[in-house]
Order: sequence, then structure tokens, then C-alpha cells
Amino acid sequence: MSTRDRLRRFTRLLLPLIALSAGTAAAEGDAKHGAYLAKAGGCVACHTEDRKDAVPFAGGRALKTPFGTFYGPNITPDAKAGIGGWSEADFVRAMREGLRPDGANLFPAFPYTSFTKVSDADLRDLPPSAQPNREHDLWFIFGWRWLVTIWKWFFFSPGAFAGDPSISQVLNRGAYLVQALGHCSECHTPRNFLGGLKSGRFLAGGKGPDGKSVPPTKLKEWSDADLKDLLTTGVMPDGDIPAESMGEVIRNTTSQWTPDDLAAVTAYLRSLPALP
Repeated sequence: MSTRDRLRRFTRLLLPLIALSAGTAAAEGDAKHGAYLAKAGGCVACHTEDRKDAVPFAGGRALKTPFGTFYGPNITPDAKAGIGGWSEADFVRAMREGLRPDGANLFPAFPYTSFTKVSDADLRDLPPSAQPNREHDLWFIFGWRWLVTIWKWFFFSPGAFAGDPSISQVLNRGAYLVQALGHCSECHTPRNFLGGLKSGRFLAGGKGPDGKSVPPTKLKEWSDADLKDLLTTGVMPDGDIPAESMGEVIRNTTSQWTPDDLAAVTAYLRSLPALP
């Protein structure tokens, strides 16, 4: 199949997916799965502006970091402003290797450190308005993309999620959702001064997109029903609610998980060692 044919096929898949995510149309076949993956991956949180009537996936969301402010890009099928001109290979390369079609590094504010683990099958079903992208507003040298190559040497290990043959399919599914699609560690794992995740402190607490501290989970103190209530309704066992950044994740992502996926995530989180 030629690149043009692949692009046409890819775009036909994406258009109904974007419409479904916006609540304007139904999709068929792989696009239905793609819409679920877009929700499971929390794409809307970074690629849709935080305002009423914002166009889904048209970009513009500000992400403030210690290195400056990143703006989520347009990932609709628009040929110029979005990624409608990308081939399927371009999309897979961005997710798997953190590279743009022209070979330049993507900044790790886009969590390809987690998305690299997404399976090839799921990558084919994920989504790629004419709203133009905003330039990132970064401090001094942090805007130099070539420096990201050095950052990748230390903090990025590309490759799809392999699974652990010594554990059950349910635990592997939970691990896949937490580590890859859900990219939970991007907020729930602490980072060093260069922004790299501290792998030895996996899910031990970090900082969210709003810069506020994200506490480690307290699963030993919660029942499965407590965790389910949090991830589906946004209410904690004591009646409190999480910070707004997590509240958005719950509204757009975890509350959209199927019961089987929710159970798999719960089982996986319970299998992890407790960290102080």
C-alpha cells in the first residue's frame, strides 16, 4: 500500500473518531476502539483548551512546567494545523520514539516515555479544525530540540510493552493501562531536576500539570470499592475530592474505562510494593 493510500485510510479512520469524541456522530469498527483508546489515554487533557465549546483535540492547552510553558498541539486531521498530513508511520514514530515527521525531537512534555509502550495494534486505532498551534514558551536552552537527544539517552527507553509471562493476563492488562495508555507515572512518579522520572520511586508521588504535589496512592487503606468510587465518581473514602488536575483525569479518562479494565488496574495497583 502506498503512503498516499495509507494516509487516506488513516484519515478515514480518524474523522469519525474525532466526531465521536465530540459527541457528534457514531463510529464503526476500529474507530470505536480508537475512541476508547483516546479516552483511556487521556488525550483530551493536553490537546483540548480548557474553555467552554473548545474544539476537541484542536490544541492550545497550556502546560506550565519548571522549564517554561508548553502548549498542546492540534492533533485533528486538519492537513496544515493538525496531523492530517502525517502517515501512519509518522504517527507511530512520534508515539514510539518521540520524533516529529521531520526527525526533530518532540519535547517530553508529550509523554512518549509512557506511550512508547503502547502496542502496535492500539497505535493504529488512536487519533492523529484548522486552529493553528501555539509556539512553546520555554526558558532559554530548554527550547533547543537537539538537547532532547541527550535527555533521551538518560531517561527514555523506547519499545512496546512486552508483558510479564509470570503474571496473569489481568495483571498484565492493568500494567499496560497504568504504564502505557494511562501514563499514570507522568504525574504520580517524582522527577529529578532535569525532568526525568525516578524509576525507583514508581507511583510514589510527584507533581501534576498544575505544579501541585500528587500524593502516592494509599491502597492499603482503601477497599476495592473505595478505589472504584474514586476512579469513577471522583469521591475519596473520606468524602473529599482530589485536586482539579486529577478530577479532570477521572472525568475524561478513568471513569470511561470498561469494568474489566478498571478491575485490571485495581488488581495491578494492589500487586505493587508499598513505598514510603
